[in-house]
Amino acid sequence: MAVRRRTDPAVGRTAVASWRSGDAARATVTTAVRFTLEEIADVAPGHAVEVRVPPWGAVQCVEGPRHTRGTPPNVVETDPETWLGLACGLVSWHDAVTDGRVSASGDRADISHLLPLQAVRDRS
Repeated sequence: MAVRRRTDPAVGRTAVASWRSGDAARATVTTAVRFTLEEIADVAPGHAVEVRVPPWGAVQCVEGPRHTRGTPPNVVETDPETWLGLACGLVSWHDAVTDGRVSASGDRADISHLLPLQAVRDRS
């Protein structure tokens, strides 16, 4: 089942491109983060991993056991700048985890194989 999109893909891609060009306005970052979270949930549907980018959003993705109550067993949490860097391929998963910019807990929390997201790669 596809994820329900709240962000128009064209608007989301534009926000990501603006962020990549240096636009750090709150509205731009918010739209870019929400779009990329929706995108990872669409690329890897499921409920085994929760990806959190506070305060802008969280999604469940990756096939596996469904989580229903309390803290999920597999959680990825990071800040908006790091998340967008990962989604765009500007930051490596290994570096972000090693530097402490990404907290990844649980057996399925390594989502490096899903990044960068194809929908936001630089096409220039």
